[in-house]
Amino acid sequence: MENQGIRDARALGMPKMLVLGLQHMFAMFGATILVPALTGLSVSATLLFAGLGTLLFHFLAKGKVPAFLGSSFAYLAGYAAIAPAGEAELLPYACVGVACSGLLYLVLAALVKSFGTQRIMRFFPPVVTGPIIICIGMTLANSAINNCTGHWAVALLAIVTVVIFNIWGKGMLKIIPILMGVLVSYAFAALLGQVDFSGVAAASWIGLPVKVENTVFSLIGNCDTNLLVTAIIAIMPIAFATMIEHIGDICAISSTVGENFIEDPGLHRTLMGDGLATALASLFGAPANTTYGENTGVLALTKVYDPRVVRLAAVFAILASFCPKFSALIAAMPTGTIGGVSLILYGMISAIGVRNLVENQVDLSKSRNVIVASLIMSLGLGITFSAAGAIAFNVGSLTIRFSGLAVAAITGIVVNAILPDKDYVFSHDYQNGKK
Repeated sequence: MENQGIRDARALGMPKMLVLGLQHMFAMFGATILVPALTGLSVSATLLFAGLGTLLFHFLAKGKVPAFLGSSFAYLAGYAAIAPAGEAELLPYACVGVACSGLLYLVLAALVKSFGTQRIMRFFPPVVTGPIIICIGMTLANSAINNCTGHWAVALLAIVTVVIFNIWGKGMLKIIPILMGVLVSYAFAALLGQVDFSGVAAASWIGLPVKVENTVFSLIGNCDTNLLVTAIIAIMPIAFATMIEHIGDICAISSTVGENFIEDPGLHRTLMGDGLATALASLFGAPANTTYGENTGVLALTKVYDPRVVRLAAVFAILASFCPKFSALIAAMPTGTIGGVSLILYGMISAIGVRNLVENQVDLSKSRNVIVASLIMSLGLGITFSAAGAIAFNVGSLTIRFSGLAVAAITGIVVNAILPDKDYVFSHDYQNGKK
């Protein structure tokens, strides 16, 4: 039965539409700005391309899907592999890898359009994507602990705040626990004198959100080819997990709204929108984009399904990106706050992988499924935490490094395709995790 929601928000009047748009922006806000805070990417560029990416997605999806595209957490491991300390000179290389992964969306979109969703998705079953998502969260856990050691009291307050609002919060507060965890622990750290606001005081109120030195274009004429190839190979396979995540999110939005967006405007169009938005954002030094579950929660809460409200949120995000003082405020965030919030966040990523296996009823009594899952997790975690941190080999003058996640993803897809007795059949009711 179709949900009885509001498809045309104009009936509510412009003031309420603006408020609903602001609510969507705040719903995505905490998670979206946390990615640049964790990676060293620009907060301003992140907000700008979250807004522009959302508008591009809506254009390619014929304006029918009420989805917001915010920062993807799945790529955090990719950024960490290339720029572990958020080194400004290394981040453009990671962004090239993410941009190339966005192009994989276009390949999958073309295949879906040509052969149909079911025939393509059999190569990406939950027994492959679930363990990959588990590995993504686990490879990041070490950095969360390191940040927590900066000040455990601040970190613990962030954790407790997130838990309280997530479990006992009401209304809007319940769907922004990450943002509340950041705000409460940040304020506590400021009271303790642990926050340096000098950068905030020096920053301008208005400025351009993108700096050339932070973009991929800064590598022109000054590029380390070995590192560039390594970044592409290390990060591109993450798209295999995020593309499945995208499909799960579109199914979730379809279920919430009561319309089959897999069929109309079509999965190939939504994949194309997400992929191009990710590639565009990465070229200009912003994180990869992904459809946001927080905003799907707002749809369910308000019962207002008009995509124009989401497009208003995108416009608000673009306007916010032109405030450097706000970016400086994010840059001043204490490590204890980052550590506490990310400790929960990274664990949730792995938990989503587990849920992926459980909800899709992956039969781990079958040896072939156990073999696929075990190879992915052993290679993904084993290589990442080995002394070398990657598998390296030379091709002519190039030294190519395969990250643990890259090896795990490729191995899982190939082994699953080769082994007999496959039992997974994709359906349009397929559900998956968020971000």
